[in-house]
Order: sequence, then C-alpha cells, then structure tokens
Amino acid sequence: MPLIESQPDAVSALYARSLYELADSQGGHDKISEVLGELQQIADLARNDARFGEFLASRIVGVSRRATAINTILGGRVSPLTLNFVQLLNEKARLSALLPIVASLDELVNQKFGRVEIDVCTATPLSDAERDTLKAQMHSKLGREPVLICRTDAAMIGGIRLQIGDVLIDGSIEARLRKVREQMAANGLPAVRAAFDRLSSN
Repeated sequence: MPLIESQPDAVSALYARSLYELADSQGGHDKISEVLGELQQIADLARNDARFGEFLASRIVGVSRRATAINTILGGRVSPLTLNFVQLLNEKARLSALLPIVASLDELVNQKFGRVEIDVCTATPLSDAERDTLKAQMHSKLGREPVLICRTDAAMIGGIRLQIGDVLIDGSIEARLRKVREQMAANGLPAVRAAFDRLSSN
C-alpha cells in the first residue's frame, strides 16, 4: 500500500495545525521551519524510495515494529518534535496520510509567514541574479514573500512559466508559438502576420 498522494483535507489540516502550534510554542518561527523542513525531507524520501514509502503505509507491519524502525531510521537525524510527531501518526494509523499532512503544514506556514510559493519553469537554470530579480518583481506584484521552486524543462524553447496556486502565467516562447498556430488555424495568414509583428516588437 503506497502513501496517499492527495490534496490536503480537513484531517490533514487538523494534524498540521496541531503540529504548527506545538512547534510555535517550543521555538517560534525557527522551530516551525525546522520541523517543516525535516518532514518535507521524510516525505521526499518516501516518494523516491518505494520500499520506505510502502513500509510507512503498510497495514501488515505492526505499530510496535514500525515504531522501533522509525526510531532507528530517524533517531538523532531529526528533532525530537519531528520524531514524536511521526510516531504519533504511526500510533494513530495515519502514516499513510503523511504527504497531505506535510502539504497542509506547508500551506499553513506560508500563510502564517506571509509567503507564497511560486513554481518557476525555464529552459535553463536561473542564475542567482535572475532569481533575485524575479523574487523582487513577484514581491512587488503580490505583496508577499515569494518562495521560488525552480525547475528546468529542456522542451521549452525559452521564456518562463510561473505557477502561483491555480494561476498559470505562461511566458514561454513555446506558448507564444502555440498561440500563433491556433490563430493560423482559426483566422488564416493575416492573423499570423499580426501575431509575428507583435512577437518581433516585444
């Protein structure tokens, strides 16, 4: 049984809020960030290592046996609060929902810290200067601290694609050419000429 890859729900939000409040009481923003980072690393490991993910979610493995293994794997590598939270999920048979719980905590932290996550896709990696410029532009536009999650896609010809929540801002050359093809199919050559005129003037 694999871990659940689903959108956060009321249950995951409840666990996330409880952990947030506990971490806040133990060390404020620094402790919250520490715990979130550790849980994200555990979640990534569970996604990338099928055996580990199945072990966490398995209904065959007993709670006691899994608790011993969790202590062996995570003990001394994560903070006591993170370890105790993972053990709590094990006791409550909620480890299969680890991923939406971590996603809920991430959303809550961004909301409380005044942050907004932005998925950035480019054909080649952004330089540090380009990242700083983009962060400054997004901060100015959104009024919140942007957290850039950058990736590359060799299929992109150039430009940039931004995903902010449910909003997609596609400024890639690939997208512009797709629009040109659509206009060609719909309106013929005059529309194509006008589109290329706009492209060349940008």
